[in-house]
Amino acid sequence: MTTRKPKAAPIVINLFFAVLSAAILAPLLLVVAISLSSEESLLHNGYRFIPAQWDTFAYEIVLRNPLQLLQAYQVTIGVTIIGTACALLMTSMAAYAVSRRDYRYRRPTLLFIVFTMLFNGGLVPFYILVTQYLNLKDTLAALIVPYLVSPFYLLIMKGFLEKLPVEIFDSAKIDGASEWRIFLRIVLPLSTPALATVGLFISFAYWNDWWLGLLFIDEQKLVPLQLLLYRIMDTIEFISANMDLVNVNLTMAKFPSLSTRMAMAVLAAGPMMFVFPMFQRYFVAGLTVGSVKS
Repeated sequence: MTTRKPKAAPIVINLFFAVLSAAILAPLLLVVAISLSSEESLLHNGYRFIPAQWDTFAYEIVLRNPLQLLQAYQVTIGVTIIGTACALLMTSMAAYAVSRRDYRYRRPTLLFIVFTMLFNGGLVPFYILVTQYLNLKDTLAALIVPYLVSPFYLLIMKGFLEKLPVEIFDSAKIDGASEWRIFLRIVLPLSTPALATVGLFISFAYWNDWWLGLLFIDEQKLVPLQLLLYRIMDTIEFISANMDLVNVNLTMAKFPSLSTRMAMAVLAAGPMMFVFPMFQRYFVAGLTVGSVKS
């Protein structure tokens, strides 16, 4: 009786992905380590995975005004949740329409979608549209509306919905179901992997956005998290570059310029790092199912 020896290919593949995962995880751990290091140790010893001298002064600077930071978190979380939900609804509705082969204007609509991926009106017309015609300046809608429909995400949803059997829709119509009922009761439940994948992309876009806030938000209570951290970093860079002109009782070696950058990166990216694993199994399925032709 012969025993089969384990093949080398699975071992090599697992080893490769283990090394790749370690290479991806290492910079994240290094960022956390730098944020907890003193500025003096960073200047003398460089970046280390284990800080030579532990220090939380960088977080003390960023969290010096906690109420303002909490307000920015509330704005960003609210915009991310509301924007992702609305964008998913609009993207899935548009993708469902263009995925149906009985839709009369399917080709012109697809051409229009692809055209918007290649050309746009520019920054000035976009600013005028949002502020003058839509009157969204200094509102949360200014942080939500511009990202409601993305042609790229719409095409991903379309590729997934085209794989759904047409017989399901035909049988639902025979039973008297309307298009809205088919979409809400059949299409959306079957599209969970694609919705999770596109929703994750959209939520990252809303969470990491600071550009819309810079353009359209002047009121302090509506400033999103990324824009607040950008302003803090800009202030820190100004102080570190002009310490002789401002009343600062710190030397250059003690002022936490490097560690503060990493502390802000941890505060900005930390929450989304816990959200991503929840959608990981849907993420892979949503990208592959709509991309393979049968």
